Amino acid sequence: MRVEIWSDLVCPWCYIGITRFERALADFEHAADVEVVHRSFELDPSRAAGATERVTDMLTAKYGPRGATMDGEVAELARGEGLGYRTDREVGSTLDAHRLLHFAREHGVQHHLAKRLFTAHFAEGASLFTTEALVTLAKEAGLDPVEARGVLEDPQAYLDAVRADQGEASRLGATGVPFFVIERKYGVSGAQPVETFREALATAWTDSRAQDRQSR
Repeated sequence: MRVEIWSDLVCPWCYIGITRFERALADFEHAADVEVVHRSFELDPSRAAGATERVTDMLTAKYGPRGATMDGEVAELARGEGLGYRTDREVGSTLDAHRLLHFAREHGVQHHLAKRLFTAHFAEGASLFTTEALVTLAKEAGLDPVEARGVLEDPQAYLDAVRADQGEASRLGATGVPFFVIERKYGVSGAQPVETFREALATAWTDSRAQDRQSR
């Protein structure tokens, strides 16, 4: 059974939502038969490569005075989930990180890299916005750093795959992330409670097995 997750690496709700999904999956008796695929979704595709700003400045510019406190509120929620969360981090273009995730999928470490990127950004306040930073994180996730650098230094590498993911999200009706799609039949939007993910996994599994029996 396949679960596809559309997310962005600088999205705090994705960080929280994927953690909750993982907890549900860990309790799922058929977890070994579930394939998790990360799909690309840029929250701000207009961001220029290399241009960064503090997250508090970005939120204040977007939401006014309340923006200065919004990330702190999400931080408390994340910490309640047992997650590290720094509010002094910067945001920038995630296009290269998404391209790298497609490369990682071909080498069987996509989920591991996604988790490393989320943790680096939110828990450690590390950059995801330079080639050097991404090469280091790719190596930590088990990728060959020379090959990872080659991908990052070629602006066309996996670009079509990123754009295809984003177009597919639009066709599926996703207006935000995280967005979870199970077997291309069941959708779960947002950082839902663990129990919601448990129920979705169980329902999708039961239905897929019933369909298998009918097709025999």
